Amino acid sequence: MPLSPDRLDRFARHIVLPEIGGAGQVALAGKHLVLVGLGGIGSPALQYLAAAGIGKLTLVDNDRVDATNLQRQTLYSERDIGHGKAVAAKRWVTGFDPALDVTISDRRIDSDRAATLVEGADLVLDGTDNFATRLAMSDACVAERVPLLSAAVGRFQGQVGAFAGHLPHEACYRCFVGDAFDADDCDTCAEEGMLGAMVGWVGTFASLHAVRILLNPTGGFGEPQWSTVHLLDGMAPAMRQFAIAKDPNCKACGSGVPKPDKY
Repeated sequence: MPLSPDRLDRFARHIVLPEIGGAGQVALAGKHLVLVGLGGIGSPALQYLAAAGIGKLTLVDNDRVDATNLQRQTLYSERDIGHGKAVAAKRWVTGFDPALDVTISDRRIDSDRAATLVEGADLVLDGTDNFATRLAMSDACVAERVPLLSAAVGRFQGQVGAFAGHLPHEACYRCFVGDAFDADDCDTCAEEGMLGAMVGWVGTFASLHAVRILLNPTGGFGEPQWSTVHLLDGMAPAMRQFAIAKDPNCKACGSGVPKPDKY
C-alpha cells in the first residue's frame, strides 16, 4: 500500500536514504513489534521505534511510573507518576503519531502470557530487568519462530543481542545465558545506580538494530547479525561485539526440527 502524502512528508528523511527508501518505509508500516519492558531501555527505544513508523506496536509492562524513574525514563513526566507505564506509553504514542496501531498489556509475564504476546509478531524487543521474564520471552520467540532483540544495561555498561534460535544454526537467548542460575536474581539500578544517558544509548541502539532487522527482507540496511551481542561501555566509551554459538543441548532451540527461515 503506498504512503499517503502526509506520511511521505513525515518520513521524508528516511525515504531519501537509499538503504531505506519508499519501499523500506512501506515495509516498516506493515510490521508488528512487541516491546517488552517500558523502563530505562524501553522508554527511549519506543520513542524512536514510533518515530520510525513501525505500524503496529504492542507495549508490555506491569509496573507503574515512580519519581525515581524520571532520571532516565524520558518517556514519562511528573503527571505520569503513579500511573501504569503501559497506559502512559500508549498515551504518548497516540499523541505522537495517531496513525500507529498500539495495544498494551499490563499483566505480569509467564510462559503462557509470553506465547500469546509473541504470536504473529515480526520482532520482539526485550528490555526487561530479570532473567525469568527474558527466558520466558526467548522460549516463546523460539517456539513461534519470531526473532528476538534482547537489551540490558547496568551502571555504565550495556548490551544488545540479536537472536533467532528458530533458525538451524543460530543461537537463542537461552544459549547465551543458560539456565543454571536463579532466574529472578538480577542486580537492580536501585542497588547499583544507573547513568541516565547510558540507558538512552542502549535503548536507541536497540531501536536502530530493530529497524535493521525489520528491513532485512527488503535489503540495503545490512545483515541482522544473528547470534551477535554488542557490548556498550560508557566509561571508555567504546563498543565491541562477540558471537554466541548455538548450544546443541539447549532445551529451547537445540533439539528442534529445522523449519523454514522467517528472515
